[in-house]
Amino acid sequence: MKTANIFDSIERIAALMRAEERRRCTEFGLQPVHLQVLDYLMICNQFSDTPAALSSYLGMTRGTVSQTLQLLEKKQLLSKIPDANDKRVVHLKISPEGKKLLTEVKPLDVFEHAALLLQKNGNPSDYENIFVQALFALQTANKSKSFGLCKTCKHFNPKPKGGVCGLTKVNLTTADSEKICQEHTSN
Repeated sequence: MKTANIFDSIERIAALMRAEERRRCTEFGLQPVHLQVLDYLMICNQFSDTPAALSSYLGMTRGTVSQTLQLLEKKQLLSKIPDANDKRVVHLKISPEGKKLLTEVKPLDVFEHAALLLQKNGNPSDYENIFVQALFALQTANKSKSFGLCKTCKHFNPKPKGGVCGLTKVNLTTADSEKICQEHTSN
């Protein structure tokens, strides 16, 4: 497959996803970026739940992210919690209302239908591997952070109930190790 065809395919997939997101968000008076923020907060760990990490993940300016966070906080879909050790740092937490909204808005039904169509044509794990490899290649080419699963990081040290981050020396719960981290470094 030619590089242009790969790019065109990825761009078309992204456009379809954005269109479906916009359609669903409009029903709830939101913009796609609002959904993206809430979605990120559901999957990030304690080292990545800051406005700076969110800006990096979304590839947006801190000013744009700041305005988005203000609106979501006003709608009580998230809260800002000062760090216990460093008052300059704020952590973002999705509220129960935000979690509920995310499950109602996220257009999973369309993608589940697409996954069923892919299953008819082959092994779904083959497709997942291709998409993960494409994402990794794009992140590398763009020199952006990987935001990989904590437990797949070279700094992760497994323990019977969770693990320890070798970079920060912080104990991690099993739930934290299953979330993405901005400090992720591939093995």
